[in-house]
Amino acid sequence: MIRLRRPATVAALTLAAVATAVLGLAGQASAHVTINPAEGTQGGYGRFAFRVPNESDTASTVKVEVNLPENAPVGSVSTMPVPGWTVAVEKRKVDPPIEVHGSQLTEAVSKLTFTAAPGGGVKPGEFQEFPVSMGPLPQADTMVFKVLQTYSDGNVSRWIEEPTPGAEEPENPAPVLKLAGAAPASPGASAPAAAADDDDDDEDSGVATALGVAGLVAGLGGLALGGLAFARTRREPAATS
Repeated sequence: MIRLRRPATVAALTLAAVATAVLGLAGQASAHVTINPAEGTQGGYGRFAFRVPNESDTASTVKVEVNLPENAPVGSVSTMPVPGWTVAVEKRKVDPPIEVHGSQLTEAVSKLTFTAAPGGGVKPGEFQEFPVSMGPLPQADTMVFKVLQTYSDGNVSRWIEEPTPGAEEPENPAPVLKLAGAAPASPGASAPAAAADDDDDDEDSGVATALGVAGLVAGLGGLALGGLAFARTRREPAATS
C-alpha cells in the first residue's frame, strides 16, 4: 500500500508545482497597464479607467503618462480627481476640426500626466485606477493609448507596443480600446407599431359603436313593448268581483 501511495503523492506535488508556475507566469504576463472597460461605441461617450499595477518589488509608481492617439482625436476628455495625485493636461491642434454638439473644436487632448504627491504613489503589490470621461468617441475600430510608467527609483516601463491581429500579445502592450459602430437609426421602426395602435383604436371604436347601437335598439324595443302592454290594459274591461 505504501508503494502505491508514494508515486501518487509525487505526481500530485509535481502537478501542483507546474500549475503554480503556469499561474505565476500568467500573472506576470497580465500585469500591464489596461483600460477598463476595453470596449466603447463610435460617436458615444464613456467612462473609462486606466488601471496601473506596480510590478516592482522595491519601488513605487510615481508618474503615469497617457498619450492619446493622434489618428483618433477626441473632442471632450475630462479626468476624475484621484487622492494623492495631480493631473496635467496637454492639448494639440487638430485639422480638420472636431465637431462636438454643433461646435467646431480646433484642439484636442493629446496627453494626460498623473503625478503622485511626494512620498506617495502606487506601492509594490498594489494598483491604481485613473478614471477619465471621453467622447464623442471617434469613427475608428480601435484607440491605442501609449503609456509611460515611472518608478521612484527612476526606472520607466514603456507600454507602447501596438497589437498585431493574429499575433501573440507583445511584451509591452499598450492599452487598446475597441470601438463598435453605432447601431443605425430606423425611423420607420415605429410606424408599424403606430399603425397597430391605430388599428386597435379603430377596432375598439367599432366595438363600442356596435354595443351602443345594440343597447339603443334594445331600449327602443323595451319602450315599444311597454307601450303595447299599456294600450292593451286600457282596452280590456276591468274585472268585476
